[in-house]
Amino acid sequence: MSGTGRAMDLRIGWLYGGKMNIYGDRGNVLALMRRAAWRRIAAETVDIGLGDPIPDGIDAFFFGGGQDREQIAVARDLVGAKGAAIRTAVEGGAAMLAVCGGYQLLGHEYRPHGAAPLPGIGLFDLVTEAGPERFIGNIVVETEFGDLVGFENHSGLTHLGSGARPLGRVRVGRGNNGRDGFEGAIYRNAVGCYLHGALLPKNPVLADWLLQAALRRRHGDVELAPLDDALERTAHAEAGKRALRAR
Repeated sequence: MSGTGRAMDLRIGWLYGGKMNIYGDRGNVLALMRRAAWRRIAAETVDIGLGDPIPDGIDAFFFGGGQDREQIAVARDLVGAKGAAIRTAVEGGAAMLAVCGGYQLLGHEYRPHGAAPLPGIGLFDLVTEAGPERFIGNIVVETEFGDLVGFENHSGLTHLGSGARPLGRVRVGRGNNGRDGFEGAIYRNAVGCYLHGALLPKNPVLADWLLQAALRRRHGDVELAPLDDALERTAHAEAGKRALRAR
């Protein structure tokens, strides 16, 4: 239940879970489901694969990472009505977390090595190109949610356009492109980033922000009941200390 005691439910759309699911990304869906269940919120996960339309009534989306081969197939599938439906849902208040390859395909395009650019859906004002170096390691990002901790593993260089708002500024790690100091992007209730790990179990503040946005889309102005996040806070603090020590 929410903090008001009202019975709540929500639907989470997992985009391309069979193809875009590397580096522990599925843990983000599990974290959302578990944090909803602890509050007695009836959460349903809907798998949305290649060729599937976007179902009605999706309150939150998760879009994970994948290799270039998977991204090619997914980019083709997103062109047209499917990508438009995702944009419409986000404009209507749906929450979104996209990591790595999913994040890249929410921009205007991804430019791989030696191949034609892959079109994105243009939710974020950004372009990504394959770079010569792989960014691998722990990352800490200063954001409006506090410091977010995770693990980056990507060679894509993402450049934000003038209409994009970065998720935050890199304290440890390389971020979007290793040069401008920014990591990720945020638009309305949609967050894109390179933080694997999975991100949400170690960053409960962001997980609850996404859950609350999803619930408000379905149920109006509601507040989440607090949880005992001692274990999550410990995991967050240890990940941050490890990253700072290795810097």
